[in-house]
Amino acid sequence: MNFLSVGAGGFLGACLRYFLSRRLSPLADFPYGTLLSNVIAAFLIGLIIGLERRSALDPTAKLFLTTGLLGGLSTFSTFSLETVSYLETGHYLLAVSNVGLNVGLCLLFVFAGLALIRLVPAGA
Repeated sequence: MNFLSVGAGGFLGACLRYFLSRRLSPLADFPYGTLLSNVIAAFLIGLIIGLERRSALDPTAKLFLTTGLLGGLSTFSTFSLETVSYLETGHYLLAVSNVGLNVGLCLLFVFAGLALIRLVPAGA
């Protein structure tokens, strides 16, 4: 059952990442789809873990959401390739911006997800 949960979540997460990349990539030379995928995944994992700390989350649901859905949505390998591509083509400012935004915003949004759960009264 765990493999099915992870696989189903991964399928949905990967489809969402593909959708975001297709919708946002034509808008600029910067990989906004990858950035948004990473930030959304960071925020959602903060929410999920914050909820789990408050009350037990079904282990299968946790695998579906974190390893599956968010694993498929988050795109660290794509982010890394895009950054290296910028470096190889001499676009150093874009490379540094990509690293700074992905790392900084993802850390911020994990914190935001955890903080948001702390604001909600237990049992609400």
